[in-house]
Amino acid sequence: MDTKKLIAEEIAKVVPELEQDTILNLLETPKNSDMGDLAFPAFSLAKVLRKAPQMIASDIAEKIDASNFEKVEAVGPYINFFLDKAKISATVLSQVLEAGSDYANQDLGQGRNIAFDMSSPNIAKPFSIGHLRSTVIADSLANIVAKLGYNPVRINHLGDWGKQFGMLIVAYKKWGDKEAVEANPIAELLKLYVRINAEAEEDPSLDEEAREWFRKLEAGDEEATSLWQWFRDESLVEFNRLYNELNVSFDSYNGEAFYNDKMDEIVELLEAKGLLEESQGAQVVKLDKYGIEHPALIKKSDGATLYITRDLAAALYRKRTYDFAKSIYVVGNEQSAHFKQLKAVLKEMGYDWSDDMTHVAFGLVTKGGKKLSTRKGNVILLEPTIAEAVSRAASQIEAKNPNLANKEAVAHAVGVGAIKFYDLKTDRMNGYDFDLEAMVSFEGETGPYVQYAHARIQSILRKAEFTVDVNKVYSLKDAESWEIIKLIQDFPRIIVRASDNFEPSIIAKYAISLAQAFNKYYAHTRILDESPERDSRLALSYATATVLKEALRLLGVEAPNEM
Repeated sequence: MDTKKLIAEEIAKVVPELEQDTILNLLETPKNSDMGDLAFPAFSLAKVLRKAPQMIASDIAEKIDASNFEKVEAVGPYINFFLDKAKISATVLSQVLEAGSDYANQDLGQGRNIAFDMSSPNIAKPFSIGHLRSTVIADSLANIVAKLGYNPVRINHLGDWGKQFGMLIVAYKKWGDKEAVEANPIAELLKLYVRINAEAEEDPSLDEEAREWFRKLEAGDEEATSLWQWFRDESLVEFNRLYNELNVSFDSYNGEAFYNDKMDEIVELLEAKGLLEESQGAQVVKLDKYGIEHPALIKKSDGATLYITRDLAAALYRKRTYDFAKSIYVVGNEQSAHFKQLKAVLKEMGYDWSDDMTHVAFGLVTKGGKKLSTRKGNVILLEPTIAEAVSRAASQIEAKNPNLANKEAVAHAVGVGAIKFYDLKTDRMNGYDFDLEAMVSFEGETGPYVQYAHARIQSILRKAEFTVDVNKVYSLKDAESWEIIKLIQDFPRIIVRASDNFEPSIIAKYAISLAQAFNKYYAHTRILDESPERDSRLALSYATATVLKEALRLLGVEAPNEM
């Protein structure tokens, strides 16, 4: 039941001058529930009806059929609607109890594909908190669009090409140890990479040697290719261990190297369309008419292609392969100029589907207010961070519930969930300062707080031995249960808003609000006491737990039944 639509229909019957959609857009939620659940301001009708807004409000309130509401009253220039709590709570509860985790599923996408360019760590470099944002924001958005009927395609666009592989090959051939790399791939490869960079500063011939090896790699030299493949495979084994910890998986690992043989076609297409111009020996596409000052550099004077050439090839490949309805690039805010150029070049090429490409940017994670950098060694590595979060969760669980059966699994769900939730509750364009203690706290606006609310409800339901009866009418009308019912009823709209704004924080903040509303209800209502409302209170608890668990799932966070 869409209560806003119901109100708009009733108002439209008595005010033919206004379209129903206009009325819908004018409806407001009063700050104080004493002023009703929804209110319609009559100001916009004053000019049309040539009356004072107070009089208009009073006239409309008198004419409206109030049988669908608890009451309708005019207060000054507003018409306040008090919804029928018993009726609406019965409808909302029956919807959730029947649908279960499918509650709020919508078919807006009709099975169409949405491609997500996400995570994209560099081969042979450690996975840091910096890569976490792209990974968890995109994974959550993929869950959200799937809930709306789209088919998400998660693409890990690996950083697996470039001169750094020439550096690595030289370093490995000089100082590498096969067994050491196999035992601890990323740490060993990083050590070699750092050493060659330091030594190349003293000895420029190493730099030239690295260029030569990268040229060999580009030309398909057998030794260079097999070393590159080995570095890539070993790195992926380690990355996948971390992705398993995060419970994130991908449909494609096609990274930069995959597009090596696909860039010539892009250059040929640009030439054929007469878009390439020469500038200081390089080939560029001018984008002045899009208000983009710097031209897109397609080929350097030495014939080497660039990032944008590769990304043009990737965009075209993805459109042909997935025929996407949308293509989402979840990449840091510092790349925004690059994506403006990318879209503009595709538009120049006549590909109007470039309008369906969106750069979903995000802010930086800092530590103690300072920017993180792998090169400077100022970096927060993900693996030890997860281990520390799980250990902190375990000690809190030990204190709260020492007899919990599956402590290790729960501590893992809480520790990993805490890191993800903290990242996702932040508006993505804002960065945040990394603070593990705040993340894993069971108090405040955190993942463990929401998980704990869910586990508490499960405990209540176990004590009551509650089972759902879909044929029974569950209904409540007290003020505190009403706050929960309104939130649950709003869940479908919240999901659409999160998708439209590419903003998982909308779901995270919603989950916090729902957990807080339930905790307040729990503090003031004796749910398990024998009373005529007992079953309905338990049904409300069950519905709340169902929606909390689903909201957490959309964020990629587990909801343990006990904590």
